[in-house]
Amino acid sequence: MSEHELDGNAMAGDLREVFAVDVTTAVATCGGCGEPSVVARLRVWGPAPGLVARCPSCDDVVLRLVRGPERAWLDLRGAVSLQVAMPPLSTVAEG
Repeated sequence: MSEHELDGNAMAGDLREVFAVDVTTAVATCGGCGEPSVVARLRVWGPAPGLVARCPSCDDVVLRLVRGPERAWLDLRGAVSLQVAMPPLSTVAEG
């Protein structure tokens, strides 16, 4: 890794503000090669003007994250899907 390259964990704080779950544990399937990879394993460049996460298998861009003072932009065009583990839904007690 170069001095400007980090792993997907570098996005954890920013992604946590956007999502209610820890997205670094989600599985992103690369649109280029079809390889599934945990977001934490993506290779990230940044920080300015934003973060760019690339597939560890083929180096295609999987996602981009740009953070402004009052909003964030998340571009997932390079991901075929993003599989996020969620806590089980609560069952409503009948009665």
